[in-house]
Amino acid sequence: MTAVETPQAPRKTTPHGPERAGRGEPPGWLVRLKRQKLASYVILLVFAVLYIGPLLMLVTTAFKTLPEFFQNPTGMPESLRFENFTEAWNEAQFARYLVNSVVYTTVATAVCVVTSVLVAFPIARGYLKGGRYILLLYVIALFLPPALIPQFQLILNLGLFNTRAGYILLFLVNPIGIIILVNYIKAIPRELDESAAIDGCGYYRFVFKIIVPLIRPAIATVTVLHAIGLWNELVLAIIYLTNDDLYPVTRGLIAFEGLYGANWPPMAAAVLILMTPMVVLFLFLQRYIVSGLTAGAVKG
Repeated sequence: MTAVETPQAPRKTTPHGPERAGRGEPPGWLVRLKRQKLASYVILLVFAVLYIGPLLMLVTTAFKTLPEFFQNPTGMPESLRFENFTEAWNEAQFARYLVNSVVYTTVATAVCVVTSVLVAFPIARGYLKGGRYILLLYVIALFLPPALIPQFQLILNLGLFNTRAGYILLFLVNPIGIIILVNYIKAIPRELDESAAIDGCGYYRFVFKIIVPLIRPAIATVTVLHAIGLWNELVLAIIYLTNDDLYPVTRGLIAFEGLYGANWPPMAAAVLILMTPMVVLFLFLQRYIVSGLTAGAVKG
């Protein structure tokens, strides 16, 4: 008697591709994409807390009294104490130092931008022999500490110690600005140079009338980066300036440092006053800055 074979049930197979998507299950690549986006959001949130947290603490501290700050340094103020801003303005002598900072920042930034354009254009176009190696030196300079002793000796030999001209001279070159401009100018077609030469356009006229309008986003980026760095400078001001009438506005922050500690609420208010002009400048040039940094990174 022969055994009767029973038919086996067909094995279930896991659907792939369109079949799986059609049954309501997302494809594998979509799941991986969602996980990557989630990880990106978590990283961005961590960095946002690290950057925004101290800024929020600075704002809340500026409206507290000193005892309230020591009792609850990270909490919200019980009442808004606007007198801290008046005290900060008077104690830091901002009215006295503000003019100096405006002069230093305006003059040094304007000269730095003009010289950076004049240096970046021949390097980007290859008109300068050895320009590639000069650009490499600028890149290396970003990672080197400033040569303070030779720099100080140079200012002394020029007779510019404790002068506005000597202090401005320290900020006339910005390597990162030249690098940004070089990368941006490289994206401009060289046919413009040939057309301008045929039409009889001079070198400097071509640079300032044609090239400069085309690189406005990069110029705005260099302007803001250089102005913020100069506006916030304090160490070099203490080293190269000894006359109290020549100090920049950052010098006023030292007034809040006492024998047994700092008066934190007025100091926080002073920092907010100090950063306001640069925040306004950034907001005014924001649309140029974003495109300038992005284009400079991609096109280079």
